[in-house]
Amino acid sequence: MPLKIGNPGSVLGMAGLLILWNLSWPPDVSGSQTRKPNFLWLIAEDMGPHLGCFGTKEVWTPNLDRLAQQGMLFTRCFTTAPVCSPSRSAFMTGMYQTTIAAHHHRSHRDDGFTLPPGVRLATDWMRDLGYFTANLRQFPAGVDLGPSVLNVGTGKTDWNFTYYGKPFDSDRWEDLKSHQPFFAQINFYESHRPFRSPPRADPSKVEIPPYYPDHPVTRQDWAKYLDAISELDTKIGAVLNLLQRDGLADNTVIFFFADNGQAHVRGKQFCYDSGLHVPLIIYWPKGIPMPPQFRPGTRSQQLISAIDFLPTMISLAGGRKPLLMQGRVFLGEQADPPRQYVFGARDRCDETVFRFRTVRDSRYRYIRNYTPERPFLQPNGYKEKQYPVWNLLKELDREGRLTPVQKFLTAPTMPAEELYDTLTDPHETKNLVESPLPEHREALLRLRTALDVWLAETDDQGRFPEPEAIARARGATQPQTNPNRPAIFDKPPPKNP
Repeated sequence: MPLKIGNPGSVLGMAGLLILWNLSWPPDVSGSQTRKPNFLWLIAEDMGPHLGCFGTKEVWTPNLDRLAQQGMLFTRCFTTAPVCSPSRSAFMTGMYQTTIAAHHHRSHRDDGFTLPPGVRLATDWMRDLGYFTANLRQFPAGVDLGPSVLNVGTGKTDWNFTYYGKPFDSDRWEDLKSHQPFFAQINFYESHRPFRSPPRADPSKVEIPPYYPDHPVTRQDWAKYLDAISELDTKIGAVLNLLQRDGLADNTVIFFFADNGQAHVRGKQFCYDSGLHVPLIIYWPKGIPMPPQFRPGTRSQQLISAIDFLPTMISLAGGRKPLLMQGRVFLGEQADPPRQYVFGARDRCDETVFRFRTVRDSRYRYIRNYTPERPFLQPNGYKEKQYPVWNLLKELDREGRLTPVQKFLTAPTMPAEELYDTLTDPHETKNLVESPLPEHREALLRLRTALDVWLAETDDQGRFPEPEAIARARGATQPQTNPNRPAIFDKPPPKNP
C-alpha cells in the first residue's frame, strides 16, 4: 500500500506506523551462527565518479582503483538529493528526504522537528543487531594520514532533523578492535570546496564538460577538484592500512561512496547526473561468507539508490529490512528485485528556492521543474563565493562568448520539463521533451507516470511550501540560529507545565 509518513497530508497515523514497525522488528537472527561482519562506510563529499577506475584522466587513485579491483564497482549509483544534508538525511534513515520532511537544505535545526514514528537512524537499527557504532575523528598517533590530517574524519552528520541522544558510540579508531561487530563511518572533506590539495593535475589535459566554457579559469578549477580526489585516495590508503594493521581487514565490509555529486556549477544542487551520480565501491572481506550476487573484480550496471545502503547493511548483518523503510536490499539472501528507476529531488538550498523532481532509468533521465520561471543562476551566496565558473559564465555571457549549450545556464528561465538520453548524450545537453521520435515520446510518458506514482506513494512533503521568511533565513526559525550546526542534543527540552 502507499506509504504515508510526514506532516500535512499524512493519512497513516502514529498507531498504524508503530504497528507496521513492530511487525518487522526486532530482526529474526535465530539459528545464525555465522560471524557477523563489521561495516565501514568511507564517505566523500561532493564527488562524482571521477576515479581512475571510471576512466578519468589526470586523477591518481591507486587505492580506490585497487579496492574496486578486489571488490565490486557499481557504475549506476545515485543519491536522492544533489546536496549534502537532505542526501545524508535520506541514506542514514533509508528513507526519501521528501517523505520525512527533511528535503530543504539545512532545515529543522532549531524547531525540535524529529523523525516520524518508525523511522530511525542507521546507528539505532544497527545497535539493535548488537553493533557498536562510530563516526571516526580520532586516529592513532604516528599514523601517516597525508598532508591535511585535519580533513580525515570530519565527523559530519548534517541531518535535517533533531536527534536526542547519542547518535554514535565513539569517534575513536582505537575503540573498533575491542568493540566488534561495529558499524563505523569516516567522512572525508577533501572534495568539498574550497579545494586545498597539493597541485598535480595538468589543467591543459583535464576533460571539461561541454556546458562549461573552455577557459583557463574552468580548467584550473577542474584540476583542483581532481587534485582533491587524488589526496582523498591517499587518505583512503592510510585507512585501509590501518584495517590491515589492526587485524580488521578480513571481517570488515567496506562501502565507499559520496554524499552527492560533483562540486561544480551544474553538479551539486542540480538534478542532472552530474549532481546525483556518485561512485560506489563495495569490498567484501575473505573472512565472511560472500553474498550470492557479489562478484569480486566486476562492474555492475544495476541501478542503486543511496537509500539502499542501510537496508542492505541491515540484511547482511542478519536483520530484516524494516517494513517502512523505502530503500531496497541489493545484496544477500533477502535481496529485492533490481530497481527499474531511481528518484531524486532538490528543494531550497541555502537561501535559494527551487523545486525539482527527477526519475532515471538505465538510459533516460526526466526532470520536472516546479519553478521554471527562476533562472539557473538564481542568486546563491555560497556558489557565487566558492565557484569561480559561476561568475565566469555571467561574464562571458555579457561578452557574447558562450556557446548555445553554455547559454542554457545563463538563460532567464528554465524548462518546465527535461528529458535526456544518457546513452547518446551523457552530458545531458539535448532536451528531448519536444522530440517527435516514438522512442522519446514513449520514454517521456513512461517517466512522467513513474514520477507521478512516486510522488503520490512517498507522500512528497515538498508540495507544502516553506515559509518565505524561513527560506530567506536559510532554514532558521530563530534569530540566533546557525543553520550549519546540526541539531543533536543529549535529551529533549523540559515540557512546559
